[in-house]
Amino acid sequence: MAHISGVAKLKVPLGGQEIELQQIEHAENGMSLLRIRIREGKRFTIFDIDPGTAQQWAAAMQNWAETQK
Repeated sequence: MAHISGVAKLKVPLGGQEIELQQIEHAENGMSLLRIRIREGKRFTIFDIDPGTAQQWAAAMQNWAETQK
């Protein structure tokens, strides 16, 4: 059984998508993943990613954001 805890909730100003970040702790093997849930109306897109992928994704987003200033 996995334990799920909330990390953050965001709402995109243009488009109105809701983004929810959750930590998933798998009791069986101790694996920890970050769940990204994107809601667009009734449709959901869900990614479960490992810490390494989260770091790469975060760095790419940070780099992009910094070029927009």
